[in-house]
Amino acid sequence: MNIERYSQEINEELMNLLFIADPDLQTIEKYLPNSTIFVAKESDIFVGIVVIISTGDQYELKNIAVHTSYQNRGIAKKLIFKAKEYAKNNGALTITVGTGNSSLSQLALYQKCGFRMKNIEKNFFLKYPEPIFENGIRCLDLVMLSAKL
Repeated sequence: MNIERYSQEINEELMNLLFIADPDLQTIEKYLPNSTIFVAKESDIFVGIVVIISTGDQYELKNIAVHTSYQNRGIAKKLIFKAKEYAKNNGALTITVGTGNSSLSQLALYQKCGFRMKNIEKNFFLKYPEPIFENGIRCLDLVMLSAKL
């Protein structure tokens, strides 16, 4: 498994990975231009992606996804630690990430990676064109977490 910085155009394979974590194309298109991207590759296959942006003295993890066939192998943790390392090396003091209230496995993953809950933005996902359901729960609220670097 190789994790490397990616600076080429986002192809269909990578876009499909991004859609795993965020089904809204307009939202993805807003944060991609000013982002730093790392990909996980096995041979020539993209199996994971993390997208981060700088907001001054902190970075925000905007998207992280691992292909369903490669999940539960520690790839997401490796991508998160790569993003944290990059942010720290570029002067960030903290890194934040937001996820849906219904994203139970993601909430657990982020906490295992050193993130702590920061705040909740109620009804954040009501603006999405299609309702999102995970684990039998309607995704309505954005849960923000942060980690000190």
